[in-house]
Amino acid sequence: MKFRALLPGLLILWAWVAPIRAADGIFDFETLRYRARMLAARPYAPPATTVPESLRRLSYDDYRQITYNPQQTWWRREGLPFQLQFFHPGFVHQRSVQISELSDRTATPIRFSRDLFHYGSLKVGAALPAAVGFAGFRVLGNLNRPADELVSFLGASYFRALCLRTVYGLSARGLAVNPTEPEGEEFPVFEEFWIERPAVGAKQFVIYALLDSASVAGAYRFTVTPGADTVMQVKAVLYCRKNPKVLGLAPLTSMFWHGENSASHHGDFRPEVHDSDGLMMFTGASEWLWRPLSNPKSTRVAAFSDENPRGFGLIQRDRNYESYQDLEAHYHLRPGAWVEPIGNWGRGTVRLAELSASDETNDNIVAFWVPDRLPPVGEPIEFEYKLHWFSDQIRPPAGFAVATRSGHSQTHEPELQRFVIDFDGPYLRQQKADPAIEADVWVGAGATLAYRTVEKNPYNPTWRLAFGIRPDGSGRPVELRCFLKKPPHVLTETWSYLWSP
Repeated sequence: MKFRALLPGLLILWAWVAPIRAADGIFDFETLRYRARMLAARPYAPPATTVPESLRRLSYDDYRQITYNPQQTWWRREGLPFQLQFFHPGFVHQRSVQISELSDRTATPIRFSRDLFHYGSLKVGAALPAAVGFAGFRVLGNLNRPADELVSFLGASYFRALCLRTVYGLSARGLAVNPTEPEGEEFPVFEEFWIERPAVGAKQFVIYALLDSASVAGAYRFTVTPGADTVMQVKAVLYCRKNPKVLGLAPLTSMFWHGENSASHHGDFRPEVHDSDGLMMFTGASEWLWRPLSNPKSTRVAAFSDENPRGFGLIQRDRNYESYQDLEAHYHLRPGAWVEPIGNWGRGTVRLAELSASDETNDNIVAFWVPDRLPPVGEPIEFEYKLHWFSDQIRPPAGFAVATRSGHSQTHEPELQRFVIDFDGPYLRQQKADPAIEADVWVGAGATLAYRTVEKNPYNPTWRLAFGIRPDGSGRPVELRCFLKKPPHVLTETWSYLWSP
């Protein structure tokens, strides 16, 4: 990650060059970067909505009547490998975005038209102006089936993608500003998009976006390659109007209602309901960490300090249908999302925010990177990363936790809180019962370790680590860490957990 101040001479040169490039109609990332810098130099002014009140007042059922006309799919007639469809403004989508087609570095606005949509029995007025814009868009291509939805951008700076054999689950965002802070979160918005017209036979497509909010403006480029591991290479430059308290880079947003580690299933018939079941990290010191997610009674935030992280993500690790028993939501097919930094991101923290959720309709999990320091206002913040959307391709090379359970005995030492963690992995699967394989367990302030055991599960290839802790009665949350080892070798990732009495 680069925080770079431009030389005064270069600033003068750029001030002359950029307007000329824009006047010639040439568009590229440097043009967009200049526009973001000029935007941040002015006071923030939220754009007035172009969405008519008749659309803003639509009910959920009314809005669902509006569907895209497949005959009007962008680039369909040309038979290009990727095609576009657009989301209609209205209902909760109170503001629209402007979308342009980019060909040979020349941008051509895509105008709104009623002909792009079917309205069912809905009456929205005979004429809607082209300036109304769109709520967002989706890119289609061949993946799980022909003309499958690959990527969608809809609302604020939210977007999500699919890979082979998955259905939509968690989302990503362009930026997170002050999440969970007392003064309230700020939600930057992708105000405008430019989408490159793909060449015949293209294997990837490119999207540009301009981001704006009260604190920051930014330029983004997404180079998307769909597949078994759909990869978005994200290049971004930010300019702050004011440095926010928390600037969250590469944020991921997901849902965790209940799982095998939950004390309550809220009366739901399904054993587990979540889009992701853990935060996975690969630190700059080459340690793999796994943090099972939870649905806490109140908001809690964990911060994992690191320098030059090698990756982090929200993962749906449990792929067993029997764990969910859901024939509609297909939670076992939700993708994971993995952030792989390009270059050195310096010192900072991976933050995990877990909010209380009363049902499965609310995204209550957020993970993002927070730099230790920000440059002075006006200087660029440059960063780049690969965002992987995948099912099982990315995991620690050693063993990994596949289940976390917690509880206590009603009859034998009921004062102990017991934890059972199952580990799997190629090496562990091949090992028979071996007393040389042992556990390293660390218990933080608020409790002491009472016992620990390790054994090979005779009914499947996993290894089970069980331990109990004795709370000290203070009621404080207790940090826990453990892994399996066969000295001098570490055999698994580090399992990390926060237990709240």
